[in-house]
Amino acid sequence: MQRKTVQYDYTISFGDCDPAGIVFYPNYSRWMDASSVNFFHNCGLPPWREMQKTHGILGTPLLEIHTKFHQPATYGQTLQIYTSVSEWRAKVFIHKHVVMRAQDLICEGEETRVFCIQHPENPDKIKAIEIPEEVKRLCEFESP
Repeated sequence: MQRKTVQYDYTISFGDCDPAGIVFYPNYSRWMDASSVNFFHNCGLPPWREMQKTHGILGTPLLEIHTKFHQPATYGQTLQIYTSVSEWRAKVFIHKHVVMRAQDLICEGEETRVFCIQHPENPDKIKAIEIPEEVKRLCEFESP
């Protein structure tokens, strides 16, 4: 079976670039984060506000990120960000992002994330939980 992959498109604006006209690198993290939310939405999960009401889940905070840049991009270009889950652990998952400009590989990123709830003993903190099986089932593999 093939892992479920969701595409998120973004057209680079002038303000996304540094003075040399090249995308300022932190913007890729912002777009990967948006692609992460888009992934769950396209897999059939409700928005995080709804998940909080029904499951107590606040979202998927970021624990770690790795990004490898292959070539630059500039304003006016449209990027395709392909997002999938490359690994599920008990409380942690790895989101893989492949950023393309048509056939050109621009960068690759991996985010380590957790599903979290409000900490039951201290509402000012959050707590990682086991990833619900329902989430894995919706997000893991493409339908045949």
